Amino acid sequence: MREFAGYLNKLMTKLDQGGGWCAVFWQRDPDGMRACLDGLEVPPWDVVEALMHDLAVAYGPAAASQETERARALHGASLAAYDSLPGGRDALGDRLDGMMREQRLAAERAAELTRLLQVAATQEEAEPLRLDLAWAHDDHERATARCAELRTRIENLDRRAPHTPVRGATRFTGEPAGDVVRLPEQEEDASQGSGHDVHAYAAAFPDLDAPAPATPAPEPHRPDPEPPVPAPAPTKQRPKRRPRGGARFAGVVDAEEAPPVVVPETPPAPVAPKSRAARGARYAAAAERVEPAPARQEQARRQPLDDEARWEIAGTVGQLVRLRKESRSGEAHALLVELAYWSADRFPLLAAEMHRAGLGADWATLLWEAASLPLDRLIAVADALSAVGRTTDGEQMLRQGVQRPAEEIGDAVLGLAAEGREREARALLDTYVHVRTPEEAARVAEVQPQRLAPLVLTAARGVSEDRYRDVMHALRVAGLA
Repeated sequence: MREFAGYLNKLMTKLDQGGGWCAVFWQRDPDGMRACLDGLEVPPWDVVEALMHDLAVAYGPAAASQETERARALHGASLAAYDSLPGGRDALGDRLDGMMREQRLAAERAAELTRLLQVAATQEEAEPLRLDLAWAHDDHERATARCAELRTRIENLDRRAPHTPVRGATRFTGEPAGDVVRLPEQEEDASQGSGHDVHAYAAAFPDLDAPAPATPAPEPHRPDPEPPVPAPAPTKQRPKRRPRGGARFAGVVDAEEAPPVVVPETPPAPVAPKSRAARGARYAAAAERVEPAPARQEQARRQPLDDEARWEIAGTVGQLVRLRKESRSGEAHALLVELAYWSADRFPLLAAEMHRAGLGADWATLLWEAASLPLDRLIAVADALSAVGRTTDGEQMLRQGVQRPAEEIGDAVLGLAAEGREREARALLDTYVHVRTPEEAARVAEVQPQRLAPLVLTAARGVSEDRYRDVMHALRVAGLA
């Protein structure tokens, strides 16, 4: 972490602090930036990437490409060290929960701004809306990238240290804290550098005392209204109501400023349905040992869609295709967020139509968005997909959907059981125990130990005898068994 902080400080001396993305991050959260420069925090990769954009403006693309490789390696090593600190696994889970909410709110704000832009009466009224919309697109893309980064960090940490001690457990010394790679300084590369002096950059960059470039990074231009750009460059004239974000997660909207909205109409394609109530059968099984659902639920789950629903699905997929062809990625993301709230029985046909249209990447994004749904609705969608043979998609949704605090899982299991939906409760708990650490599985029982501890152990035994023993040990250490 100290090595990356030193590298980041060295990089900052070569950038114009008052222009480009560097100025944006300093303006939004100077305390967060200082924490990163002091080695107390590690910025997400998209922040480093934005700083490399500023570097490219000052020294040229070749120099920025050269430094990006080095920065990525140091950044990865720093994350590994940071995540291995005590409590790192829980902190990552909490941060992912918050970032998924921010991602959804950013997309909803983009949808609302798009609607307002369509009804703007004058150019003066439309111009600030276009600017806000461009920033909303940038917010959503950054939040999406950070969700992916956090999930990767969680997976890497689980592979390195699968047994994180719970509260009250003894931490043994000598455990590896993650490998930190020290990279040598880059040598000058005479083959690079057309248009900009890469040699001058390579010679100057390692020297902290060398002056910054004489010409500051130019002020980025305002985003064009058509098509909306997904990652607009900063500008000095951002609206005053623009929220501040931390440097660690800069560029994300506040919850109070982004009320849920629906995606606006884009004629001639149909709008998403007004009702957001999840329908369809509940999740049938995440493991082979779960008994089949009652015949009544099977029949309801496989009930064919009416013609209106089929027409709406086809029209929406066509709208997505048009948005992608026109490079309107922000509006496409907003539409995918809205689709995540569609009723569960529409997902199988929606999956087929999206893959037929070559939108496989958007389908994966949609599954990702749907993973943040309330757990009962998440289970309904996974069940509907599994019923038509898309078991992999259903299981993927559940694996992503259980990246939540253990207390939330415990409450959901109790709620499902209270409604008489024991099968769904078991499916949820089975998935959680399978993909999370034994210590996290044990924390589920903290909500109501007498009821949940036996269920957690049953789910653990279904994974393997080793997992059962590990979970039993974690429960005992936590005083829950």
